[in-house]
Amino acid sequence: MSEVSDAPFSTVEINNESRDEEDLFASAVQEVTLDSDVNGVQDSLEKASLADITSPAMINSPVMEEIATERANNIIITVTEPQKIGEGMSSYVAYRVLTKTNMPIFSRHEFAVLRRFSDFLGLHEKLTEKYLRSGRIIPPAPEKSIVGTTKLKMTSTPSTENPNGNTTAGMQSQFVERRRAALERFLNRVAQHPVLCIDPDFREFLESDTELPKATSTSALSGAGMLRLFNKVGETVNKITYRMDESDPWFEERCARIESLESGLRRLCGACEALAGERRELAARAHDAARAIAAAAAADPHAPLSRALSHLSDLHEKIEHLRNEQANTDFYVLTEHIKDYLGLIGAIKDVFHERVKVFQNWQHAQMQLTKRRENKAKAELANRPEKMEQAANEIIEWEAKVERGQQEFDTISRVIKKELERWEELRLTELRATLLRYLHDHMQHEAQAIRYWDAFLPEARAIK
Repeated sequence: MSEVSDAPFSTVEINNESRDEEDLFASAVQEVTLDSDVNGVQDSLEKASLADITSPAMINSPVMEEIATERANNIIITVTEPQKIGEGMSSYVAYRVLTKTNMPIFSRHEFAVLRRFSDFLGLHEKLTEKYLRSGRIIPPAPEKSIVGTTKLKMTSTPSTENPNGNTTAGMQSQFVERRRAALERFLNRVAQHPVLCIDPDFREFLESDTELPKATSTSALSGAGMLRLFNKVGETVNKITYRMDESDPWFEERCARIESLESGLRRLCGACEALAGERRELAARAHDAARAIAAAAAADPHAPLSRALSHLSDLHEKIEHLRNEQANTDFYVLTEHIKDYLGLIGAIKDVFHERVKVFQNWQHAQMQLTKRRENKAKAELANRPEKMEQAANEIIEWEAKVERGQQEFDTISRVIKKELERWEELRLTELRATLLRYLHDHMQHEAQAIRYWDAFLPEARAIK
């Protein structure tokens, strides 16, 4: 892995507001290339086109495994400007996807496209179909919400300007903001994956100026959606009823660790959601107090006391706004991050189950091979040459299938180990950044509350 000094964008002042957007990469001195001297990729990769690299035959190849060990990519994706297109139940929300990169596989360093929610789900579905079988952890896309989407279709233009209110508009703005942020995190996780980021469908999603074909299979009420639901039920039953005799202590320990981590994160997520709800309740109570104090100030004949009460009412209005900001910090900074990792844990469990399915196929081939050998032995005892020849041909066929099954099982096990190692490193880095931001925001909120009360203190002392 790269040292800290080699981190992508380590020399780029991304957060410098004084810099023009077109100069974002002016200070970059690093480039991500597919050159074997830089990234350690085999020489054969230099001669292969991207279409060849991402073909089904190459997905499980050693070249792709070499790519998967490389450092993070220099690419930043921002999802902004949700806009409602159309009216009524036929309407949909489109998002502006802005990409900034200096990766040479892209035609430009900065580009923007409009994408609808189903396009994101369609991209996730394509990546899953291509790479899940090979053991890649596919970042989860936001789940569909029929209730939230229906309410959004029946409202006016979506907005994220007022996520603090408890009105219907405020609730819808919260829904849009949560979805926008989740879509942005999904794309950036895909972009930072060394294999998924060079996938043709992903690059088309980011670069193509034309509207993508509608991903009808992602609709919850479509025939494909119902089929997908039945498949999920079947997969769930298979996970519950089939237990693989694990022979690798590494996987046995990781499975137990993932289950324990998921349980702990679910409890933490529930606690954080409750905390955010309590802070919103405190904001509502501060609002009630502000109105009651304002009424008392208007009715009190004592001028200094009335003035102090009026200032106290203003203070509680400020506290109300501050509590809502704290609730947003609890929810958007911490809770949403935890939900992200619950989704990623689900993706990890999916690749674990995919490994079990590969093992099942391998064992099935082994059973069939044993059966064919028994048939050959019976034919030899019965002295039936035609049956012996048929059994011999079948044995050759199933021996090849057993060998392929074992190779596929060994490959997916090796890839999953690398994917988990990479995920652990990213998890620690992202969790540290999230906690630091969470603490910083709350420290600012508390400091602001102290300043509000300090400003009110002279008014209270002036009461005579």
